[in-house]
Amino acid sequence: MSEKEIGKITHYFSKINVAVVELEDKIKVGDKIHIVGGNGARDFTQEISSMQVEHESIKEAKKGDAIGIKVDEPVREGDKVYRALE
Repeated sequence: MSEKEIGKITHYFSKINVAVVELEDKIKVGDKIHIVGGNGARDFTQEISSMQVEHESIKEAKKGDAIGIKVDEPVREGDKVYRALE
């Protein structure tokens, strides 16, 4: 499966498992993402089930947006986010 880098983690709220992703490309609910960081310490794939901008639910986001997404595993600032390409 090929993938394209679409952003990076800029903040992580550990109590609610939400990461803030600064986007370099568009993304939408239902897309599969791959998060990698810590020299391979974090490496997992998940589907985006929901995302928010300024506490408002959205279906799509574009380059330059900072979105909040629920993550399946802990992440850290600087982790890279990729979109899986079918």
